[in-house]
Amino acid sequence: MTPRRHLFALLLFLGVAATSIGAAPPAHAEQSETLTIAAANSLKDALRKIVPLFEADHRGLNVRIVYGPSQSLRDQIEQGAPVDVFLPSLHEEVDQLDHKGLVITGTKRVYAGTALVLVTGAPLPAPIMSINDLKTIPVRRIAVGDPKTSSVGKVAAQFLKYSQLDQLLRSQYVYGEHSRAVLDLVAKGEAEVGVVYRTDAVSNPNVRILDTAPVGSHTPIRYGVAVVWTSRNVERGHEFIEFLVTPQIQALLQEHGFDRVPSEVGLAQRREEARR
Repeated sequence: MTPRRHLFALLLFLGVAATSIGAAPPAHAEQSETLTIAAANSLKDALRKIVPLFEADHRGLNVRIVYGPSQSLRDQIEQGAPVDVFLPSLHEEVDQLDHKGLVITGTKRVYAGTALVLVTGAPLPAPIMSINDLKTIPVRRIAVGDPKTSSVGKVAAQFLKYSQLDQLLRSQYVYGEHSRAVLDLVAKGEAEVGVVYRTDAVSNPNVRILDTAPVGSHTPIRYGVAVVWTSRNVERGHEFIEFLVTPQIQALLQEHGFDRVPSEVGLAQRREEARR
Protein backbone atom coordinates (compact mmCIF):
# COMPACT_ATOMS: atom_id res chain seq x y z
CA MET A 1 0.00 0.00 0.00
CA THR A 2 1.38 3.39 -0.99
CA PRO A 3 1.73 6.09 1.68
CA ARG A 4 -1.16 8.05 0.16
CA ARG A 5 -3.48 5.03 0.16
CA HIS A 6 -2.41 4.20 3.71
CA LEU A 7 -3.23 7.79 4.73
CA PHE A 8 -6.65 7.62 3.11
CA ALA A 9 -7.41 4.30 4.80
CA LEU A 10 -6.61 5.92 8.15
CA LEU A 11 -8.70 8.98 7.32
CA LEU A 12 -11.54 6.76 6.17
CA PHE A 13 -11.44 4.88 9.46
CA LEU A 14 -11.46 8.11 11.44
CA GLY A 15 -14.12 9.61 9.19
CA VAL A 16 -16.35 6.59 9.70
CA ALA A 17 -16.00 6.89 13.44
CA ALA A 18 -16.84 10.60 13.33
CA THR A 19 -19.47 10.76 10.61
CA SER A 20 -21.32 7.46 10.37
CA ILE A 21 -25.02 8.15 10.61
CA GLY A 22 -26.91 6.63 13.51
CA ALA A 23 -25.85 4.81 16.64
CA ALA A 24 -23.53 1.82 16.53
CA PRO A 25 -25.36 -1.55 16.42
CA PRO A 26 -25.32 -3.70 19.56
CA ALA A 27 -22.53 -6.22 19.89
CA HIS A 28 -24.89 -9.18 19.40
CA ALA A 29 -26.36 -7.82 16.14
CA GLU A 30 -25.52 -9.45 12.82
CA GLN A 31 -22.89 -7.73 10.73
CA SER A 32 -24.63 -5.16 8.53
CA GLU A 33 -24.19 -4.44 4.84
CA THR A 34 -22.03 -1.36 4.20
CA LEU A 35 -22.14 1.47 1.69
CA THR A 36 -19.20 3.88 1.74
CA ILE A 37 -19.66 7.40 0.36
CA ALA A 38 -16.93 9.96 -0.29
CA ALA A 39 -18.68 13.33 -0.12
CA ALA A 40 -17.77 17.01 -0.44
CA ASN A 41 -17.82 19.05 2.75
CA SER A 42 -20.60 21.23 1.32
CA LEU A 43 -22.99 18.25 1.39
CA LYS A 44 -22.63 17.52 5.08
CA ASP A 45 -25.84 19.14 6.35
CA ALA A 46 -28.03 17.67 3.63
CA LEU A 47 -26.60 14.17 4.00
CA ARG A 48 -27.26 14.20 7.74
CA LYS A 49 -30.94 14.15 6.83
CA ILE A 50 -30.83 12.12 3.63
CA VAL A 51 -28.80 9.14 4.82
CA PRO A 52 -31.09 8.09 7.71
CA LEU A 53 -34.02 8.12 5.28
CA PHE A 54 -32.13 5.86 2.89
CA GLU A 55 -31.08 3.53 5.69
CA ALA A 56 -34.70 3.32 6.86
CA ASP A 57 -35.63 2.00 3.41
CA HIS A 58 -32.75 -0.51 3.47
CA ARG A 59 -32.79 -2.41 6.74
CA GLY A 60 -29.42 -3.82 7.69
CA LEU A 61 -27.54 -1.26 5.60
CA ASN A 62 -24.90 0.91 7.29
CA VAL A 63 -23.95 4.02 5.33
CA ARG A 64 -20.48 5.37 6.07
CA ILE A 65 -19.35 8.79 4.91
CA VAL A 66 -15.93 10.36 4.66
CA TYR A 67 -15.94 14.10 3.94
CA GLY A 68 -13.28 16.23 2.31
CA PRO A 69 -12.47 18.59 -0.57
CA SER A 70 -13.79 17.14 -3.83
CA GLN A 71 -10.45 17.19 -5.63
CA SER A 72 -8.70 15.39 -2.79
CA LEU A 73 -11.39 12.73 -2.64
CA ARG A 74 -11.19 12.19 -6.39
CA ASP A 75 -7.43 11.82 -6.19
CA GLN A 76 -7.77 9.18 -3.49
CA ILE A 77 -10.37 7.27 -5.52
CA GLU A 78 -7.96 7.27 -8.46
CA GLN A 79 -5.38 5.76 -6.10
CA GLY A 80 -7.79 2.92 -5.22
CA ALA A 81 -9.47 4.14 -2.02
CA PRO A 82 -12.29 1.78 -0.89
CA VAL A 83 -15.30 3.90 -1.88
CA ASP A 84 -18.67 2.95 -3.36
CA VAL A 85 -20.25 6.33 -4.20
CA PHE A 86 -18.53 9.61 -5.05
CA LEU A 87 -20.45 12.80 -4.22
CA PRO A 88 -18.30 15.82 -5.13
CA SER A 89 -19.41 19.45 -5.17
CA LEU A 90 -18.95 19.82 -8.92
CA HIS A 91 -20.03 17.40 -11.63
CA GLU A 92 -16.76 17.90 -13.48
CA GLU A 93 -15.00 15.89 -10.76
CA VAL A 94 -17.14 12.87 -11.70
CA ASP A 95 -16.44 13.52 -15.38
CA GLN A 96 -12.70 13.37 -14.75
CA LEU A 97 -13.04 9.93 -13.20
CA ASP A 98 -15.33 8.84 -16.03
CA HIS A 99 -12.83 9.93 -18.67
CA LYS A 100 -10.29 7.62 -17.03
CA GLY A 101 -12.71 4.69 -17.03
CA LEU A 102 -13.11 4.79 -13.25
CA VAL A 103 -16.92 5.13 -13.10
CA ILE A 104 -19.36 2.22 -13.28
CA THR A 105 -21.28 2.55 -16.55
CA GLY A 106 -24.84 3.78 -16.15
CA THR A 107 -24.41 5.29 -12.68
CA LYS A 108 -23.18 8.83 -13.44
CA ARG A 109 -25.85 11.44 -12.82
CA VAL A 110 -26.45 15.14 -12.17
CA TYR A 111 -28.94 15.37 -9.32
CA ALA A 112 -28.92 19.04 -8.19
CA GLY A 113 -27.43 22.47 -8.69
CA THR A 114 -26.77 25.62 -6.71
CA ALA A 115 -25.58 29.22 -7.06
CA LEU A 116 -22.44 31.16 -6.17
CA VAL A 117 -23.12 33.94 -3.65
CA LEU A 118 -21.38 36.83 -1.92
CA VAL A 119 -21.78 36.65 1.86
CA THR A 120 -20.86 38.66 4.93
CA GLY A 121 -20.86 37.78 8.60
CA ALA A 122 -20.96 41.12 10.37
CA PRO A 123 -22.11 44.71 9.85
CA LEU A 124 -19.92 46.12 7.11
CA PRO A 125 -18.10 49.44 7.52
CA ALA A 126 -19.55 50.50 4.16
CA PRO A 127 -22.93 49.76 2.55
CA ILE A 128 -22.03 46.88 0.24
CA MET A 129 -25.29 45.67 -1.27
CA SER A 130 -24.13 43.93 -4.43
CA ILE A 131 -21.12 42.34 -6.07
CA ASN A 132 -20.53 45.44 -8.21
CA ASP A 133 -20.10 47.53 -5.05
CA LEU A 134 -16.76 45.78 -4.53
CA LYS A 135 -15.38 47.80 -7.44
CA THR A 136 -15.78 51.07 -5.57
CA ILE A 137 -16.12 50.21 -1.87
CA PRO A 138 -12.89 48.89 -0.33
CA VAL A 139 -12.73 45.79 1.86
CA ARG A 140 -9.70 44.60 3.80
CA ARG A 141 -10.16 40.86 3.16
CA ILE A 142 -12.31 38.74 0.87
CA ALA A 143 -12.45 34.99 1.49
CA VAL A 144 -12.33 32.69 -1.54
CA GLY A 145 -11.69 29.01 -2.11
CA ASP A 146 -8.23 27.90 -3.15
CA PRO A 147 -8.63 26.95 -6.84
CA LYS A 148 -5.83 24.39 -6.41
CA THR A 149 -7.75 22.38 -3.83
CA SER A 150 -11.44 23.19 -4.15
CA SER A 151 -14.24 23.26 -6.68
CA VAL A 152 -15.65 26.45 -5.19
CA GLY A 153 -12.25 28.08 -5.69
CA LYS A 154 -12.30 27.21 -9.39
CA VAL A 155 -15.80 28.60 -9.87
CA ALA A 156 -15.08 31.72 -7.81
CA ALA A 157 -11.98 32.42 -9.91
CA GLN A 158 -14.10 32.28 -13.08
CA PHE A 159 -16.67 34.62 -11.58
CA LEU A 160 -14.12 37.16 -10.28
CA LYS A 161 -12.37 37.26 -13.65
CA TYR A 162 -15.70 37.67 -15.48
CA SER A 163 -16.68 40.52 -13.14
CA GLN A 164 -13.29 42.24 -13.64
CA LEU A 165 -12.68 42.03 -9.91
CA ASP A 166 -9.73 39.64 -9.85
CA GLN A 167 -6.95 42.16 -10.47
CA LEU A 168 -8.62 44.71 -8.22
CA LEU A 169 -9.13 42.42 -5.21
CA ARG A 170 -6.36 39.82 -5.48
CA SER A 171 -4.22 41.42 -2.78
CA GLN A 172 -7.17 41.13 -0.36
CA TYR A 173 -7.79 37.39 -0.91
CA VAL A 174 -7.63 34.97 2.01
CA TYR A 175 -7.95 31.36 0.93
CA GLY A 176 -9.98 28.51 2.36
CA GLU A 177 -9.32 24.88 1.44
CA HIS A 178 -12.99 24.31 0.61
CA SER A 179 -16.34 26.13 0.69
CA ARG A 180 -16.99 25.47 4.39
CA ALA A 181 -13.55 26.82 5.26
CA VAL A 182 -14.31 30.00 3.30
CA LEU A 183 -17.62 30.29 5.14
CA ASP A 184 -15.85 29.97 8.50
CA LEU A 185 -13.45 32.78 7.62
CA VAL A 186 -16.43 35.08 7.05
CA ALA A 187 -18.49 33.85 10.01
CA LYS A 188 -15.55 34.40 12.37
CA GLY A 189 -14.86 37.90 11.06
CA GLU A 190 -11.49 37.04 9.50
CA ALA A 191 -12.82 38.37 6.19
CA GLU A 192 -15.54 40.96 5.63
CA VAL A 193 -17.01 39.15 2.65
CA GLY A 194 -16.61 35.79 0.94
CA VAL A 195 -17.65 33.86 -2.15
CA VAL A 196 -19.28 30.49 -1.42
CA TYR A 197 -21.96 28.11 -2.61
CA ARG A 198 -25.48 29.04 -1.57
CA THR A 199 -25.79 25.52 -0.08
CA ASP A 200 -23.16 26.50 2.49
CA ALA A 201 -24.45 30.00 3.10
CA VAL A 202 -27.95 28.88 4.10
CA SER A 203 -26.52 26.41 6.61
CA ASN A 204 -24.84 29.04 8.80
CA PRO A 205 -26.97 31.54 10.76
CA ASN A 206 -23.91 33.72 11.33
CA VAL A 207 -23.68 34.82 7.70
CA ARG A 208 -26.07 36.53 5.32
CA ILE A 209 -26.22 36.58 1.55
CA LEU A 210 -25.53 39.94 -0.09
CA ASP A 211 -25.78 39.02 -3.76
CA THR A 212 -25.80 36.15 -6.24
CA ALA A 213 -23.33 35.75 -9.10
CA PRO A 214 -25.14 36.28 -12.42
CA VAL A 215 -25.87 33.43 -14.80
CA GLY A 216 -23.07 33.08 -17.31
CA SER A 217 -20.36 34.43 -15.01
CA HIS A 218 -19.04 30.94 -14.22
CA THR A 219 -19.48 27.27 -15.05
CA PRO A 220 -22.94 26.09 -13.95
CA ILE A 221 -22.67 24.52 -10.50
CA ARG A 222 -24.13 21.06 -10.87
CA TYR A 223 -23.81 18.33 -8.30
CA GLY A 224 -22.89 14.99 -9.81
CA VAL A 225 -22.68 11.48 -8.40
CA ALA A 226 -21.49 8.07 -9.54
CA VAL A 227 -20.59 4.60 -8.35
CA VAL A 228 -16.83 4.27 -8.78
CA TRP A 229 -14.49 1.49 -9.82
CA THR A 230 -13.45 0.51 -6.30
CA SER A 231 -17.06 -0.14 -5.22
CA ARG A 232 -17.84 -3.36 -3.39
CA ASN A 233 -21.56 -2.61 -3.33
CA VAL A 234 -22.58 -1.42 -6.79
CA GLU A 235 -26.24 -2.37 -6.37
CA ARG A 236 -26.79 -0.31 -3.20
CA GLY A 237 -24.72 2.52 -4.64
CA HIS A 238 -26.95 2.69 -7.70
CA GLU A 239 -30.04 2.61 -5.49
CA PHE A 240 -28.69 5.53 -3.46
CA ILE A 241 -28.21 7.58 -6.63
CA GLU A 242 -31.80 6.89 -7.70
CA PHE A 243 -32.91 7.87 -4.20
CA LEU A 244 -31.33 11.31 -4.62
CA VAL A 245 -33.68 12.19 -7.48
CA THR A 246 -36.93 11.14 -5.78
CA PRO A 247 -39.41 14.00 -5.11
CA GLN A 248 -38.96 13.66 -1.34
CA ILE A 249 -35.19 14.10 -1.46
CA GLN A 250 -35.31 16.82 -4.12
CA ALA A 251 -37.62 18.83 -1.83
CA LEU A 252 -35.23 18.30 1.08
CA LEU A 253 -32.28 19.42 -1.03
CA GLN A 254 -34.10 22.62 -1.96
CA GLU A 255 -34.46 23.40 1.75
CA HIS A 256 -30.66 23.29 1.93
CA GLY A 257 -30.06 25.76 -0.91
CA PHE A 258 -29.94 23.35 -3.85
CA ASP A 259 -31.74 23.85 -7.16
CA ARG A 260 -33.57 21.21 -9.12
CA VAL A 261 -31.63 20.15 -12.19
CA PRO A 262 -33.20 21.34 -15.47
CA SER A 263 -34.93 18.49 -17.29
CA GLU A 264 -32.71 18.95 -20.35
CA VAL A 265 -29.66 18.02 -18.27
CA GLY A 266 -31.21 14.70 -17.32
CA LEU A 267 -32.23 14.11 -20.93
CA ALA A 268 -28.67 14.77 -22.13
CA GLN A 269 -27.37 12.25 -19.60
CA ARG A 270 -29.75 9.56 -20.77
CA ARG A 271 -28.72 10.17 -24.37
CA GLU A 272 -25.06 9.91 -23.42
CA GLU A 273 -25.62 6.60 -21.67
CA ALA A 274 -27.63 5.30 -24.64
CA ARG A 275 -24.68 5.95 -26.98
CA ARG A 276 -22.36 3.80 -24.88
